[in-house]
Amino acid sequence: MSAKVRASGGVVWRRVPAGIEVVLVHRPAYDDWALPKGKVEQRETDEDAALREVREETGLSCRLGPELPSTTYRDAEGRPKVVRYWAMTVLPGTGAIANVQPELLPEAKDEVDDLLWAPLDEARQRFTYARDVVVLDAFEDYVSRSNVRRQEVNDAAEGEPQRDEAH
Repeated sequence: MSAKVRASGGVVWRRVPAGIEVVLVHRPAYDDWALPKGKVEQRETDEDAALREVREETGLSCRLGPELPSTTYRDAEGRPKVVRYWAMTVLPGTGAIANVQPELLPEAKDEVDDLLWAPLDEARQRFTYARDVVVLDAFEDYVSRSNVRRQEVNDAAEGEPQRDEAH
């Protein structure tokens, strides 16, 4: 029996004047659009792996928000894989908050060849796998039932970068 593969990732998000956007990554090896994620290394917590993998794949340093649903599937080698996800916000001082397209890190270009900020509806259309839509739906539910949206609207001037200091 194959050992279970553990992985972690995130729904990296920001508020822009038009609404909420999330980061999607394109992986050339699979020709897919997905949420940033990767394998947990030995002696690494799932949370630390999520932050590291998002940073490696997107160049964005983030903070963890609430945990979102996990996904379970078989990887390309047929092994069972469980991926834990968290909502994530970009740390202040990062270009992504100022509506700048993040630059891919040179070490990430083997795994990720493109990334983009997309509104939620566009993200749903671009995702290759339905399991990513399930995670995104849970994220949207979290935002809609929490006070995050109200605080962001009240605290951020129109057109100004949003700095999520509450999380």
